[in-house]
Amino acid sequence: MKKLCAFLAVALSLAFAGSTLAQDKKAAPDKPAAEAAKPAPEAKKEEAKPAPAPNKGDVAWMLTSTALVLMMSVPALALFYGGMVRSKNALSMLMQVFVVFSLVTVLWCVYGYSLAFTEGNAYFGGFDRLFLKGTFDSTKGEFAMAATFSKGVVIPELVFVAFQATFAAITCCLILGAIAERAKFSAVLAFIVIWFTFSYAPIAHMVWFWMGPDAYTTAKVVDEMNGKAGLLWQWGALDFAGGTVVHINSGIAGLVGAYLIGRRIGYGKEAMPPHNMTLTMIGAALLWTGWFGFNAGSALEANGSAALAFMNTYLATACAVLSWIAGEAIFKGKPSMLGAASGAVAGLVAITPAAGNVGIPGAFVIGTAAGLVCLWGVSGLKKMLGADDSLDVFGVHCIGGILGALLTGVFNSPDLGGPSFPVDWFVATAVPAKDYSIGGQLWIQFKAVLVTFFWSGIVAAVAYKLVDWTIGLRVSEEDEREGLDTAAHGEAAYRM
Repeated sequence: MKKLCAFLAVALSLAFAGSTLAQDKKAAPDKPAAEAAKPAPEAKKEEAKPAPAPNKGDVAWMLTSTALVLMMSVPALALFYGGMVRSKNALSMLMQVFVVFSLVTVLWCVYGYSLAFTEGNAYFGGFDRLFLKGTFDSTKGEFAMAATFSKGVVIPELVFVAFQATFAAITCCLILGAIAERAKFSAVLAFIVIWFTFSYAPIAHMVWFWMGPDAYTTAKVVDEMNGKAGLLWQWGALDFAGGTVVHINSGIAGLVGAYLIGRRIGYGKEAMPPHNMTLTMIGAALLWTGWFGFNAGSALEANGSAALAFMNTYLATACAVLSWIAGEAIFKGKPSMLGAASGAVAGLVAITPAAGNVGIPGAFVIGTAAGLVCLWGVSGLKKMLGADDSLDVFGVHCIGGILGALLTGVFNSPDLGGPSFPVDWFVATAVPAKDYSIGGQLWIQFKAVLVTFFWSGIVAAVAYKLVDWTIGLRVSEEDEREGLDTAAHGEAAYRM
């Protein structure tokens, strides 16, 4: 507990060390209006433009992406985690992922989507979409539309709801790996409800909520529309698909849990190798496949941005696999299948915030760096922290997410092959290379990392304590030795 407190104290001091550097861009001045001609008395009023209709290609791509992200949890993450635990806890791990994914999906449709993606304040959304109210009018047969990143381009809001539901669900499932093999099933579910409500939903709102490109109708409203967005969006933080929202958010929650629930019986004294590397490899391969929906789908359209995110995801992951096993060969003597699978996940994590925000050079660097940095995260750093993070959620997801978030600020620069970002969403032209400040954007990314790290850490600590005081976090020593498959569920993954 002392290490945890010291860890959070350092993060807090860093978070408020510097002066806040706002990223809000000033609205471009209106161009001088040409002298208007006097309308003829017979002139008819201009007819109102019809509401934009969704493109079937965009809708098909987003439905496909949603299914791919769902596959990332069930079965991909379940198999990846299930193979890494001991055989007596394999079914328990599968069960936790399966049920938590289902639980968060329901919570998302009840209130989570509304808290994350409706207008409220800089930290939380409102309650306009409780139980998905207003997304479909059954009497008229009409669907509400959601904005993408292009003016006049929309998709049905229910498609966006489903896509984002898979993000929320897998984020909560990621935490499970840090406290694997000794947490009560009921405690896991209670913790997830609290953490999802007070950490995932607000951070998703702070990073991703904005008014959409069609709200920027004139230069005069740019500042007003920016002011309605989430806090980190207002700052100008770049997170294409969830480096902060998904990976740092879940990674620090996992580390806090590992500290508060304590080490597994026998940890550090007896070997606890993965019981089935075949399952873990299959899980990692499915994660890589599904991640194309995760990253490329975050473009919200079937366009060039999706193509860039797709290629960056493909390339960075391959680079990370190679750099991780090279690091193992150098420092441990032999490359391992577990290392190759972990390297793939590390590359996927690190490229997530950068996927559509960097060019191909950025993918090479981010992927290669992720393999080496996350290898250190699960070995050297893990020893320094002293926590029993069972399946290395912090070392891969939080460390990889931090690396990717920071390097996004560097490789977003046009000078380094990046696409830059819009000056403002009225003119929608990107910041040119001569005006792009790598140092300035890096500082914004750093602040976003600290806010996510600190917010999630505090919420997680409170949530774990509340659950421990009421339900109890940990199973009995007898149940832990027997294995959670039998003790918690009365079943077994394998029968002799």
